[in-house]
Amino acid sequence: MQATRKEFIIALDEGTTNAKAVVLDSCGHIVVKFSQPLAIQTPRDGWVEQSGELLVEASLDVIAKAVEHVGAENVAALAISNQRETAIGWYRQSGKPINAAISWQCTRSAAFCDELRRENKEAQIKATTGLPIAPLFSASKMRWLLGSVPEGHRLAERGEICLGTIDSWLLWNLTQGKAFYCDHSNAARTQLLNLQTGQWDNEMLALFQIPRAALPDIKPSCGLFGYTRGLNAIPDGIPVMAMVGDSHAALFGHALGELGCVKATYGTGSSVMAPVQSAKCDIDALATTIAWHDGDRITYGLEGNIPHTGDAVSWMADSTGLSELSDAELAHELNTLPASVGSTLSVYFVPALTGLGAPWWDDSARGVICGLSRGVKRAHLIRAALESITYQIADVVVAMRQQDDFHLTALMVDGGPTKNDWLMQYQADLLGCPVMRSDVAELSAIGAALLARKALTPGSISDLKGFLTEHSEFIPDMVRHQRLQKRWQEWRHAVNRTLWKPASST
Repeated sequence: MQATRKEFIIALDEGTTNAKAVVLDSCGHIVVKFSQPLAIQTPRDGWVEQSGELLVEASLDVIAKAVEHVGAENVAALAISNQRETAIGWYRQSGKPINAAISWQCTRSAAFCDELRRENKEAQIKATTGLPIAPLFSASKMRWLLGSVPEGHRLAERGEICLGTIDSWLLWNLTQGKAFYCDHSNAARTQLLNLQTGQWDNEMLALFQIPRAALPDIKPSCGLFGYTRGLNAIPDGIPVMAMVGDSHAALFGHALGELGCVKATYGTGSSVMAPVQSAKCDIDALATTIAWHDGDRITYGLEGNIPHTGDAVSWMADSTGLSELSDAELAHELNTLPASVGSTLSVYFVPALTGLGAPWWDDSARGVICGLSRGVKRAHLIRAALESITYQIADVVVAMRQQDDFHLTALMVDGGPTKNDWLMQYQADLLGCPVMRSDVAELSAIGAALLARKALTPGSISDLKGFLTEHSEFIPDMVRHQRLQKRWQEWRHAVNRTLWKPASST
């Protein structure tokens, strides 16, 4: 490919199941993309982990292919969007991980989180970090990592062990240890960041027993993080100009943080995030986070995290034999089976496979399929799995409506499951608001690339509007919306069956 200037931005989207490199040209159009699958290990019940070395290997591989395709001399910058909350530790001198990367899905630190609740630390943690106590977040995982190696805490205090989220791990490897940073959005997911100061909080560091010397410095999501260095297939000197959590990147890629445009990413799990103007949130069931720092100011986000959405459908497809089909055949079945039956015959699937996230936050909950009868077939079960996605997202939106500065104009959606038209229409009908599906699947990569573009050509956020992608609109049927409220109420009764302490239905 020929180019006359450095016009390309390569965005690495390092997710839970795939590492993707997406090349965007000077008009923001996707030129080419490369992907490599990532393995997940579950060595014990509730434990979910990944090889940190394989995460890097896959990421460098797809970046190298992208660089080769367009020519290193034509690459203006790299941008990184990454799976959030996943934590990893490594030895500063060798760069070798001290243990596997502990996935955001992992609940091995649940017992410690219970201790914090018994010690009545929840209010303090929520007030400082914006996050409820849950093993989802990075701090308790980092504490576990230090305890997993001899003298881990002492080595960390001396700066001999580094702790980070995946953005900092990738940056360290891209720069051969010359750059040790994370961005505000990833730092905000650790439970160690003070939302008011935008810096690591001493009281939280002490509470989770994390030495400051082990942590990266925090930088805005948009700006220079470092340069590639010492890599076999990637030339030296390519600047890394943006790093941001993948859900935050998707929110930015949808509408640049416009109020009222609430984002739902449908992936292995789901993040429902709304841009808000303040870090203050009094809703226990939701997290307040930093959506991004664009180099000029911080944008905050109100968020609910759901661990099992697309994962729930995959589990049901596997359990009903559909996973033996090819990808194309499976997609066809998931689109047609739910529409082939008029309802689930009152079957509800609550996919609490490693606990429930927002708005319930119950690590002890386990999944349930209720309402089974003799007439229930595979189509009803698949439909129940797909409906479970819409109900979980709607539950988070209901919680968000308690926030004074929350607005819902449209639900902006992205991720693999959004290709299912039936699912999107059901979501629109359930919520009673338009669902706007991105016509480009790589929205996290696009969001990260847009932040990098702002860093390369400083200006206002509004200058990026011309780079936004098109959306397909699903308009709600308000008559059906009213009918679905009864089913939504029945879903909440099903949720109560999974909870350690049943909640009252609202």
